[in-house]
Amino acid sequence: MSRPRESSRIQNDENGAHDGAPTGKYLLYLALGALGVVYGDIGTSPLYAFRESFHASYGIEVRAVNILGILSLIFWSLLLVISVKYLVFVMRADNNGEGGILALTALIGAKRRVMLPGTTRWVLVMMGLFGTALLYGDGMITPAISVLSAVEGLEVVTPFFEPYVIPITVIILVGLFSFQSRGTERVGKVFGPVTLVWFLVLAILGISWIVRQPSVLAAVNPYYAAEFFIENGVRGFLVLGSVFLVVTGGEALYADMGHFGRSPIRLAWFAIVLPALMLNYFGQGALLLQHPEAVENPFYQMAPGWALIPLVLIATAATVIASQALITGAFSLTMQAVQLGYLPRVPISHTSPDEFGQIYISSINWVLMVACVALVLAFRSSSNLAAAYGVAVTTTMVVTTLLLFRVERERWRWSLPAAVAFTAFFLAIDLSFWGANLVKIPAGGWFPLVIGAVVFIAMTTWRRGRSLLAQRLKAGTPRFVDFIDRLEHEKLARVPGAAIYMYSDPEGTPPALVQNLRHNRVLHEQVILLSLNMEDMPYVPRKQRMEVHALHHGIYQMVLHYGFMETPNVPRDLPLAKHHKLKLNLDDVSFFLGSERILATERKGMAMWREKLFVLMSRNATSAANFFGLPPDRVVEMGTRVEI
Repeated sequence: MSRPRESSRIQNDENGAHDGAPTGKYLLYLALGALGVVYGDIGTSPLYAFRESFHASYGIEVRAVNILGILSLIFWSLLLVISVKYLVFVMRADNNGEGGILALTALIGAKRRVMLPGTTRWVLVMMGLFGTALLYGDGMITPAISVLSAVEGLEVVTPFFEPYVIPITVIILVGLFSFQSRGTERVGKVFGPVTLVWFLVLAILGISWIVRQPSVLAAVNPYYAAEFFIENGVRGFLVLGSVFLVVTGGEALYADMGHFGRSPIRLAWFAIVLPALMLNYFGQGALLLQHPEAVENPFYQMAPGWALIPLVLIATAATVIASQALITGAFSLTMQAVQLGYLPRVPISHTSPDEFGQIYISSINWVLMVACVALVLAFRSSSNLAAAYGVAVTTTMVVTTLLLFRVERERWRWSLPAAVAFTAFFLAIDLSFWGANLVKIPAGGWFPLVIGAVVFIAMTTWRRGRSLLAQRLKAGTPRFVDFIDRLEHEKLARVPGAAIYMYSDPEGTPPALVQNLRHNRVLHEQVILLSLNMEDMPYVPRKQRMEVHALHHGIYQMVLHYGFMETPNVPRDLPLAKHHKLKLNLDDVSFFLGSERILATERKGMAMWREKLFVLMSRNATSAANFFGLPPDRVVEMGTRVEI
């Protein structure tokens, strides 16, 4: 479920204010949608987060002082990290309505497209890219741990199901990923209502035990959190690694902001999600105060016997919805990275003609599926997977806090003392969670770090490789102003029709044009030099889509502008030329593209292994003709050999 982009996108100024915020029934509708898409991840944490805080590896006894201490940590973590940091401040750092660490990174780097290595801005952008890369590891673990923890409820019903937990989980995951190519528009319409039922169930379960042990509410006092640390020392600090599981959905919440806007997301959080989560966690604590032996699975132990099967079913539905949000988030993240020039072009399918953001990327889908199934088979329980969960997300949260400092100073115009105080306070919280999660690295936390490192290397290699390729092409072709002068003295035959030469450098001469003149010695009556400019904003208004400049001899320079959340479609946008006094017969247009044969060499630029990686990525990238929607029967490719 997502809202139409053009009609209801919230416009934001540099201070975070917005115009046209939804109100009334539309606000409630969007808030309901946000429940399923935005809060699926954080909403399923009660299945395992509180239980993992008493994992045997910590050696924390199940007694009142520890139960109240952990509940106090959970309470204040949700309040400070999600309610204050993300809902109040981080969500103000939007890039024309879009959120997420990659959008934030684009915002940081927007003022200076060419950043010298080693500068502060360059370091921040590199950190943002690494934080982005880590989200892919998170996207692999979240569906696995969420679905597995829900299905494990069958073991509580009866030991008979124990041998079937892993096979059932794998079947659900395979089915979920197999469904992606059909789109999620229909299913998305029921995400909100189903998740609303889930949160109501969370609240009811919690209340049913809080009324039996109301003393558990004393945990709202931060004194119990402090006493927990004093009582348990280093072991208490390490428990933060599991307490952090209650806030892992913070980054996903920020990334999904563009689908609904700030107001609906905040309304859903404070009216439904936060109360339901608090009630359920406190209910689990009340259960353990009376029955410490229920620590193995306090969530399911809260329910009466007759309700266990329905609870497993609704929990499984909720985790599937949470997984769906992570999968579509990975698709969206990949599209952003491609548009911003950090990943090679990949086939992107739009699965809905009405809802923007409903996309499918086959390669990402199957990689995620294989990884999720492999994780379930390798770790075999949600407790084991919890050991791998948290390292990547805490690192990304630290990076977000550091990037936010730049936004506070440059866009919000905060004073230096205010920005430093805010950053230091939340950085202390983030680093505490991060430090507690570092001990998870040997037990599985290495997995998302390895995935993040691989993706980061791929992103930076592609970015650097494309820059080197552009430099080599520019050095081998004349400036277009010089090329025009050359045409003055050459007699070339002009043939009917229009030729569009696509090239990334608006001021350069397309290599395909040079090659065509060298071999064919003809020019079309209309020659259009077309460049596509990917902006650091998510969307470009249609009125600002095209620029056209008339040059000499029937030659025009055209630039199409796209945002990083948009898929370029050249044939669709060419009719805009009529608004710039350029008449085109679209049935008589030929597209000329350069096809580079890239060779890795010892020339200065990148290490040889990275050059070979770049060559491999280039060969497997989707062709420009397919990516830009060009009709295949009117595309001419001119080959060029380029050494990097």
